Amino acid sequence: MSERRPNLDCCAIVLAGGLNTRMQGRNKAFLEINGRTILDRLLASLQSAFSEILLVTRQPDQYDGYPLRLVADIYKGRSSLTGIHAGLVHAKAAFGFTVPCDIPFLQPGLIRLMLDELEPKLDVVVPFYDGHYQPLCAIYSKRCIPLIEKQLASSDYKISHLFERIRIKTVPIQKLKKVDPELLSFLNVNTPASYDACRQLAAERLSRRE
Repeated sequence: MSERRPNLDCCAIVLAGGLNTRMQGRNKAFLEINGRTILDRLLASLQSAFSEILLVTRQPDQYDGYPLRLVADIYKGRSSLTGIHAGLVHAKAAFGFTVPCDIPFLQPGLIRLMLDELEPKLDVVVPFYDGHYQPLCAIYSKRCIPLIEKQLASSDYKISHLFERIRIKTVPIQKLKKVDPELLSFLNVNTPASYDACRQLAAERLSRRE
């Protein structure tokens, strides 16, 4: 059964513009875990909640055949903030739930929680735990665009600096753990070691179900 909320003006934005240097240049979106690419696993979670999904990339030819709107960075600097900016500029929706392409365990419950926390007046809804924001699993308003552009014009790529000038709502760990007890949604594949750890975790969870 679809979990989409068509009256909620929010799309999904997947960031896939990194250089993947710590993965020896391998595109993390296409790394496999239990026989499925990370991107396929991510889309399985997003497609039940969003009718519009954008992917920000500088290599659009690699994503032929995927049910995605492919968009490119507008600013030359390569950073997560330039990707967020591009996604928001191209989005039809007023808000964008932004995630990186290297999180294999995004939980549907976490998506629902973030959407439930969204209010029209807010500029950003962001998870917060262990003293840190999780800015790459957050919802951004298109109202952020001019502020991001001002930052990028001064070569300031730190996302937390944006949070100092907007209406922000943090989602605390107590709420996060109610829908994602192990905080699996925030595990990413940045290095060969983290890739091995995610594959081992997926294999263990699969064996427990069998």
